[in-house]
Amino acid sequence: MSLKERREREKNERRKQILDAARSLLFEKGLNATSMNQIAKQAEIGVGTIYFYYKSKEELFAELQAEGLELLYSKTKKACDNEPEFTGKLRSAARVFFKFSKENKDYYDIINYFLSAPEQIFTPSLKDQVDQHGDKVISLVENILVEGIKSGAFKKIDSRRYSIMFWSTLYGLTHFKKLKNTILKGDTFKNLFDYCVDNFISNLTAE
Repeated sequence: MSLKERREREKNERRKQILDAARSLLFEKGLNATSMNQIAKQAEIGVGTIYFYYKSKEELFAELQAEGLELLYSKTKKACDNEPEFTGKLRSAARVFFKFSKENKDYYDIINYFLSAPEQIFTPSLKDQVDQHGDKVISLVENILVEGIKSGAFKKIDSRRYSIMFWSTLYGLTHFKKLKNTILKGDTFKNLFDYCVDNFISNLTAE
């Protein structure tokens, strides 16, 4: 291994060390209660070393946000690729999001936090970086809709807007989990979730 390769590997390992520490603290304490000094202590490195890699904790937070979106994308793509039917692909995407909100709650909470007030958290350049990862998730469903329209499985619609509507519906639905003893009393969140997904898909079916 050359000196250049070794240095590059050391930089990647140090970056991972910092991200692991930041992830642990942000998941435990949240953004506002986490400082760069705390991250440095958790990572067992000097705070100056962190600033060599990241200019602020917001930049660290943005990378974790992108990390969560990439995880959601990879899980969704894998599930959709295993489905032969276009309607099945959309149902798989919905199931992945449902499971992601439960099994990867830390990342889901970061995404949720970002969507609530992105301008207050990130600079425009950081927001643009995160948005690119979010667009990959949206485009994945958009491509399914485009191909479904071409095949005749779906009626002609604005695939971009329907993709945004699809993810917005899933995201909005997850907030109803908190209302199981009030609005959802006598029903289950899973039943509501499946009902909404089925109706969304039935509206796409070619006439």
